[in-house]
Amino acid sequence: MTDKPRRQGATVWLTGLPSAGKTTIARFLSDRLRAEGHRVEVLDGDEIRRFLSAGLGFSRADRHINVQRVGLVSEVLARNGVLSVVPVIAPYADSREAVRLRHEKSGTPYVEVHVATPVEVCRERDVKGLYAQRAGGRLTGLTGLTGLTGVDDPYEAPADPELVLTTQDRTPPDSADAVYAVLAGRGLV
Repeated sequence: MTDKPRRQGATVWLTGLPSAGKTTIARFLSDRLRAEGHRVEVLDGDEIRRFLSAGLGFSRADRHINVQRVGLVSEVLARNGVLSVVPVIAPYADSREAVRLRHEKSGTPYVEVHVATPVEVCRERDVKGLYAQRAGGRLTGLTGLTGLTGVDDPYEAPADPELVLTTQDRTPPDSADAVYAVLAGRGLV
């Protein structure tokens, strides 16, 4: 009996402001990858916060811990042949760099995608109502946030991502196709 060769895993880290389109792109990308027979997991930031990072707040230190937890899970999955798609705000460059270094240390491919949607477009989309809550002064009481990333809490855009997506200029399927093209270019799909 011969074993099938194990496919290469990778982490695809989608970072950007709230309502930038990260999760939507992740869904389109993961659907395509699954349809092609790839092992795929989506590590959605909201789900991770509810379960793996329950109890953490939104201070810089807590956000760093959250990103490191997500990064560890993603690296383990990717190291074991899973394409791990991670739509997480991850607002701080040093936190994302620590995740990238974890991947490099284990020889696991890592692709950083900046979903570079302007805050004005994110505010219009306002998928979760966070911008409206913040404008109405209700955000702190409802979510425990003290500031909204990109509005009154910092977001440090990636300096050198593998891909920058301006989602106001393209559809979600087109954005997912652009990410797929990067993966294909690196021989990961």
